[in-house]
Amino acid sequence: MTVELRVDVVPPWPFRLGGGSADGLMRRRGDSVQRLLHLGGERVHVGIVQPAPDRVLFAARAGTEQAAAEGIARMRFATGVDDDLRPFHDRFKSDPVIGQAVRAHPRLRVRRRPHPWEALFAAVTEQLIEFGEAVAIQRRMIAAFGTRCPDTGLRDGPTAATVAAQSPARLASFDLAPKRAIALRRVAAEVAAGRADLEAAMGASAESKLAEAAARRLLKITDIGPWTVEILALHGFGRHDVVAAGDLGFIKMVGRLNTGRPKARAEIAEVREFFAPYGEWKGLAGEYLRFAAASGLLGVSSAPGRVPRRAGTRSSSPASRAAAA
Repeated sequence: MTVELRVDVVPPWPFRLGGGSADGLMRRRGDSVQRLLHLGGERVHVGIVQPAPDRVLFAARAGTEQAAAEGIARMRFATGVDDDLRPFHDRFKSDPVIGQAVRAHPRLRVRRRPHPWEALFAAVTEQLIEFGEAVAIQRRMIAAFGTRCPDTGLRDGPTAATVAAQSPARLASFDLAPKRAIALRRVAAEVAAGRADLEAAMGASAESKLAEAAARRLLKITDIGPWTVEILALHGFGRHDVVAAGDLGFIKMVGRLNTGRPKARAEIAEVREFFAPYGEWKGLAGEYLRFAAASGLLGVSSAPGRVPRRAGTRSSSPASRAAAA
């Protein structure tokens, strides 16, 4: 890697550089966050530091300037450093449910993936199991099928082509349920062959035919449902207007808010109805709902028929992240 490129970014909205990712692909080393990427066959090493609240420095090393620039662009997308969230905060800072959390944590963002395939890979492995178990599976697969940089020790995740080349039995050997293993191999084959063109759909608008075509293709696969493609849209394509309504955490939290009963569970249609008032910001509102529940900042809903308990009771405790397909 002979080319080094640096870009200074002034975030348009309060920003705080986060830590590493649960799957180990993004690493926190000292004051920097680092990530290994492969773009167009080139290895790219990206490092990010935040020397001041209003300054974030991205640096990339690669064989060509084009690859280095693409690596920085991918990580700017992944961190959300360029997101101007003022419209969301102006609109929902007084929201009865998440308003207190919005005011308390203005820097909260949806954490994205630099490759949409990574978001899809993670979503399939996270279906119907606890988040911690899914992360353990992801780490084992990354160690077995990913690429390790001998200079930095960083790893990049397995490509869709690599996963598609594995047998279902091999994928299941990492503790992935047999049905999930088959589904993962099938989605990997669709992506690797270009039939579900995730790269073309990345950054596309909500009305994009490319994104719709990719979603339709994936939904034809057995055991791939709306939750999976909504996770892809939110974390892989950067769609703030999408919420994964089948997420068990949301099903539990909305059930509590709607009924006031700690063990109540909402229907998926009720979760969609709950998030409908957040419009084009449903995805970010979902992240704030999680944060509010985990931080004891969950408010109450003023919607007719909802009689939630006050925040701080068992009804506002964090919920599991296991999800439907």
